[in-house]
Amino acid sequence: MYLEHFGLSEPPFRITPITVFFFSGANRGEILDALIYSLSEAEGIIKVSGEVGSGKTMLCRMLLEKLPEHIETIYLANPSLSREEMLYAIADALGLRIDGERVGVIMHNIQNKLEEKAREGKRVVVLVDEAHAMPLDTLEELRLLYNLQVGDNKLLQIILFGQPELNAKLEQPNMRQLKDRIVHHFHMQPLSRNVLESYLMFRMRAAGYHGPGIFSPDAVKLIASASNGLMRRVNILADKSLLAAFVEDTHDIKARHVQAAMRDSELKPARTRPGKKLLAGGAVAALLLAGMVAWWALDKQQQTEINAASLPAPATATPPVDALPAIGAQPDDPPVPASGAEITQTAVAANPAPPPEPVVAAVPPVADSDLATGKLSLFEQRLAAGKQLLEQKNTVASIQLFYNETINQKRIEGFLTRADELGVLSEIYLLPAKFGSKAGLRVLYGTYPSVDAARSEIKNLPKRYREAFAASVYIY
Repeated sequence: MYLEHFGLSEPPFRITPITVFFFSGANRGEILDALIYSLSEAEGIIKVSGEVGSGKTMLCRMLLEKLPEHIETIYLANPSLSREEMLYAIADALGLRIDGERVGVIMHNIQNKLEEKAREGKRVVVLVDEAHAMPLDTLEELRLLYNLQVGDNKLLQIILFGQPELNAKLEQPNMRQLKDRIVHHFHMQPLSRNVLESYLMFRMRAAGYHGPGIFSPDAVKLIASASNGLMRRVNILADKSLLAAFVEDTHDIKARHVQAAMRDSELKPARTRPGKKLLAGGAVAALLLAGMVAWWALDKQQQTEINAASLPAPATATPPVDALPAIGAQPDDPPVPASGAEITQTAVAANPAPPPEPVVAAVPPVADSDLATGKLSLFEQRLAAGKQLLEQKNTVASIQLFYNETINQKRIEGFLTRADELGVLSEIYLLPAKFGSKAGLRVLYGTYPSVDAARSEIKNLPKRYREAFAASVYIY
């Protein structure tokens, strides 16, 4: 109804999972990248948890699209299956005909088929959506399937997507064997207010919108409060807010439009925001967040620290894009997509405005002679240190403080100067990175021989960094 009014090619806030609308901020891109890495390189059962409407199914659909060709997937969308029904579903997905066969025969046929695929160099992964609703007997049968192996290699990998109730189910004594085999845990964070603003404009851009930002700060604040940061609620409120603005024949979404949407949806502002507890994980990839940082908890000094270390990125100038992997960004900055390799950007503004300050298009080379004579700026010194870090053989991971999709040397110099004043400059490393077609920068802290060592050290970061940054583990 309002598509032509806002210049949209399709509805931007549908609640049906459509992968072109996948938003990589708020740790979604991190989890996606970590899942792909884990399935490609590691073993073990993986668990992804999140509240109702946090985007678990969308993440699952994205994973189905992004996995390499040698990984075959079996998607179980209906978790309310008996153990026999689940085995039939997996056998059917593998192309087996086992009508009327006993459970033992089905298991034997499944194992033979998985061994055949292993010889062909293929891996098979079962993705279970809404796993919190799966009967205990069926979950136990999944564990038995996971035990199938040839030599030292598992024949099947499993990812469980579920609400927090899944965690409670796995705490039951009869589920301890399954729980012990879960080697990676990921939790989907709710959207903070600042991330929410970028999310709204990302969806608008993905639907064909080319104009300036239309959601006022008061409107964004109200959506954040009423939705508790849950994507499904955000989409419902944003969609109805657009409709209310269309009825008024205006292109600006104000608080009154959101209030009308809230009344229609029977949603009220929350008194407190969820997700303030630390979110621990066991990712072997670039996840393992130390915790969500509440945007309102930062004082003026911390705000200065963040702003000096980051690049301003208004939603109207640089809307986020669907890219992977995204690593934990700063809490007061719009999320920035990150990638270890160049990828296609799917939803970029047609004519994005230039950034408010000039940025360096590429990282300048650093000569070894300059490093030896001490003629380098702090930026160049830590860039050179980052280069040397990549050449080390005994370093597995670092703590990533933040990243930017563009490079502003002046601002990073300010951050490094304060790091020097804190006495931690030698722990800071700068790594060039490609974010889509853009040359950006990762800011890392420390060097560690293992992922677990890096994760355990996040709590020992300087207090200023713990409060200002949503730190994560970066793996080389």
